[in-house]
Amino acid sequence: MTEKLRIAVLGASGYTGADLVRLLACHPYAEMVLLTANAHAGKPMGQVYPHLRSLKLPRLIKWEEADWSGVDAVFCGLPHGTTQEIVAQLPEGLKVIDLSADFRLTDLPTYAQWYGHEHRAPHLQPEAVYGLSELNREAVQRARLVACPGCYPTATLLALAPALSAGLIEPDDIIIDAKSGVTGAGRSVKENLMFCEVAEGLRPYGVGSHRHMPEIEQELGRAAGRTLAVNFTPHLVPMNRGELVTCYVRLAGGADADRLRTVLTERYEAEPFVEVLPAGELAATHMVRGSNRCVISVVKDRLPGRAIVISAIDNLVKGSSGQAIQNMNLMFGLPETLGLEQLPLFP
Repeated sequence: MTEKLRIAVLGASGYTGADLVRLLACHPYAEMVLLTANAHAGKPMGQVYPHLRSLKLPRLIKWEEADWSGVDAVFCGLPHGTTQEIVAQLPEGLKVIDLSADFRLTDLPTYAQWYGHEHRAPHLQPEAVYGLSELNREAVQRARLVACPGCYPTATLLALAPALSAGLIEPDDIIIDAKSGVTGAGRSVKENLMFCEVAEGLRPYGVGSHRHMPEIEQELGRAAGRTLAVNFTPHLVPMNRGELVTCYVRLAGGADADRLRTVLTERYEAEPFVEVLPAGELAATHMVRGSNRCVISVVKDRLPGRAIVISAIDNLVKGSSGQAIQNMNLMFGLPETLGLEQLPLFP
């Protein structure tokens, strides 16, 4: 490819939008020609995010003012429910990478149950491809509309889906204990996300009712070849970014933790962004911070017949913006790692 892709980012003023801009600025074949942020329309991006001041970017506009002529791909980092209506109005043929939950769930009644309203673009849902690159690469390559997974599903599915497909764990005995940094809750001002409310504390949220549950169950069920239900509890931890998912599973088919680790290692050995750690090494968020990487550990449980699978990602990169760019690369036939070669930040 010699010509650059002309990129639009909708919802550029959110945390995921800002990380998209940061990463796309280093992509050799991406040119950002349109940035929207209705609440900040008219402002330069560097005023909203000073760390991006050095970039030559178009001013933020309202999405209603967007000129789609010449745009090759649109990243949608908008609130849930908003993307459906906007995508339905985009020109046919324009490739869309959606970072919201609007097209992740294939069953429309399930979407309505968990998101509180009927799907607003049901004619587009059958076209949407679930965009977990490592597990759905060929479909993403052919797609026009890709629904990027949520951050918790990304970490969970990478840890468990290959094991379920191989029949190594029991589908009906999965417990997922997840922890995420505060950026996972978005940038809007909320009292429970103020510094004094979050710092020096740890708390669960969405207990038994988090919207990522049906998405996790949908995709783990696809891997297992049947419907299943999981026990999933997320927690908010006082850090900006990062996510750690600890999965407690019952082994099946005579497998042990070493066999489970071997299968995961073989499954991901050719994947540029997923690493299964050797026995005795534990995944941690500092291993992936600021990168598109996922690291996975497998540990033998002291309880007979059980194992613990731990997965760490950066919720804003592999859990959102980085994965979206990975999908864009696949959709346009580019090397999958373009724009995503950054090593993790430490400390």
